[in-house]
Amino acid sequence: MTNSSFQFGQKVPEYDIPVLNERAVRASAGILFFWALICFMNAWLTGNFQPTRVFVVSFLIEFTTRIFINPRFAPVMILGEWAVRKQQPEWVGAPQKRFAWAIGFVLATTMLYLVVLNNVIGPINLLVCALCLILLFFETAFGICIGCMVYNWFNKEKAQLCPGGVCELPSIQMSPIRLSQVILVTAFAFAIAGIAQWVYSTAPKRAAEFEKPVAAQPTVSVDPAEAERCKIPDFAKAMGHEEKWKLHNNCK
Repeated sequence: MTNSSFQFGQKVPEYDIPVLNERAVRASAGILFFWALICFMNAWLTGNFQPTRVFVVSFLIEFTTRIFINPRFAPVMILGEWAVRKQQPEWVGAPQKRFAWAIGFVLATTMLYLVVLNNVIGPINLLVCALCLILLFFETAFGICIGCMVYNWFNKEKAQLCPGGVCELPSIQMSPIRLSQVILVTAFAFAIAGIAQWVYSTAPKRAAEFEKPVAAQPTVSVDPAEAERCKIPDFAKAMGHEEKWKLHNNCK
């Protein structure tokens, strides 16, 4: 095995193309997904975007190192390698991974401009964050690299050495989806929905409903500029997220 400081992927004698350890890649994706989900939910539920800003910068540093220097020097990739150091490596093609990570780099750069540098808050941020979470989740949970699929759309040379051997495995050998499985999953979903409805209908009344009404506060003059800034946009009303929008924009 030969390696240099500035390269993408490792040279393994058994393979003609540079490769990466899929186990370490999935482990690092899981680490990123964990912290991304915490930051996303913190921003969504409390309106505090500071952890998100920190994560965006660290995410961009990680993917800049992976793409332009060497994945072996990327901090989260190192953590992923440590986590699976006792497991047999599963070598996958590096070119499609670089393309997939380039998508993550573009998303991180977009979030850096919007959230970190310009403090922009709106639906575009939620969409970008949700897309990042989806890509990371599919990578770590299922070993499915969505960016690698997109890679095949733009390259004549198709991806090689895909996780699970899906690039080389004929479709006829793939496990079929049976009708009985579909019925079981559907029945499970309906059962969970019914249980959730019963749980919510039998939930005890919240303590806030029994609290004494708060005395009326004296009227305070409102700055017209502040009132205009806190005017709820139509998209938030259409989504039924007026209170969330006010929370995220520090409006009362």
